[in-house]
Amino acid sequence: MKTDHLQNNELIIKVAGHLEEKRGIYQMALSWTDCNGERNRKSVSTGLTVKGNKKRAETMLQKTRQEYEEMLMQAQQEKEEQPENPDEDRKILFADFMEQWLDVIRPDIKLTTYGGYCMNVKTVIAPYFREKGIYLQDLTASDINDFYAEQLKRVKATSVHKYHANISKALKYAVEKDFIPYSIMDKVKRPKKERFVGKFLKQSEVVALFEAVKGHKLELGVILGAFYGLRRGEIVGLKWEAIDFEVNTITIEHTVTMATINGKRIVVAADTTKSKSSYRTLPLVPTFRAKLLAIREEQQYYKKLCGKSYNKAEGVYIYVDQLGNRIKPDYLTREFPDFMVEHEFRKMRFHDLRHSCASLLLACGVPLKQIQEWLGHSDFAITANTYAHLEFNSKLASANAMTWIDKTSLSQLPPEPIAPHLQLPAPVLM
Repeated sequence: MKTDHLQNNELIIKVAGHLEEKRGIYQMALSWTDCNGERNRKSVSTGLTVKGNKKRAETMLQKTRQEYEEMLMQAQQEKEEQPENPDEDRKILFADFMEQWLDVIRPDIKLTTYGGYCMNVKTVIAPYFREKGIYLQDLTASDINDFYAEQLKRVKATSVHKYHANISKALKYAVEKDFIPYSIMDKVKRPKKERFVGKFLKQSEVVALFEAVKGHKLELGVILGAFYGLRRGEIVGLKWEAIDFEVNTITIEHTVTMATINGKRIVVAADTTKSKSSYRTLPLVPTFRAKLLAIREEQQYYKKLCGKSYNKAEGVYIYVDQLGNRIKPDYLTREFPDFMVEHEFRKMRFHDLRHSCASLLLACGVPLKQIQEWLGHSDFAITANTYAHLEFNSKLASANAMTWIDKTSLSQLPPEPIAPHLQLPAPVLM
């Protein structure tokens, strides 16, 4: 039975919903029937813990249902208004098409992913092609190549690869909807991506950094980044419930990230990780176990001291300030480089601590496969391509196998540098 109908020439789509509990977090289970009679379902996290947040979750559910109803009705109305014949009247500016495509994919992707797509489309792709006045149906591979060439004057190839991915997905959708007969992207030349090599701290530098950051607001983030190799969102999203002090484990299962939606920066907390492999359990080493217990005791002290002023909702997180407010992800990326310069370390990004973790693991003889599991990479190729140049043991074995060099005159040289007091022969002047 359809729940959508026409009333006063306006399409009405009703979205039903209820709250479900998953790992202590309220989830919004949404369902609706489209104009074709097909049943659709979607689960959206509220980011709210079950305890003490039922009313807030119900309010969020009601608002989300309304937003989905408006979004679905708008998409369906636009579909109904399109002419049946793909003639000149059906032409649409490529810039407008890209922005409409964003509305189509929004219900099916993560909010953080959607935010990244919006940044690419609304601030770069759409403005460029709107100025050119190019229609979707008239778009050519040369137009795309010219766009890439123009962008490479201001950004690296990595950014252009993101634009390429967005345009490719959008044109694939255009083909599926018969807006265009085929995608031109097979003829587009994607720029060669530069190989990025992150900065790495040596063991002695990490030890010095841990001492320098002791007692600083950055301390917990630096420890989790350099020793455990956690991503920024995994660090800020770490909750006390993820720590098992009985079996001494840390489970990475919740993230807190930033997203830019319609020009506004928002915090996104979700019981999801970057990929399936990012969900992982790591051992809680004794040194860090003691550190966490000290942090928990300190938080309990401030919670009692601050009383009602303490943020109990965010107090479930480990990385909070004295009032229980969760540390914002942007704080780490903004403050860490300045801290490094102020304390006379090499300037680097916060994410480079993750690279340093991998480097130190390799130096300790840990195989790349185990490093993949430790860092939570979705594919071994990512680990190998990023860190294979640091792998030393196999190169050492290769060097030891080249015994033929011992048969040359080089093997007759003193094993130690010549003492400075020894007199070398004077150079022969030509």
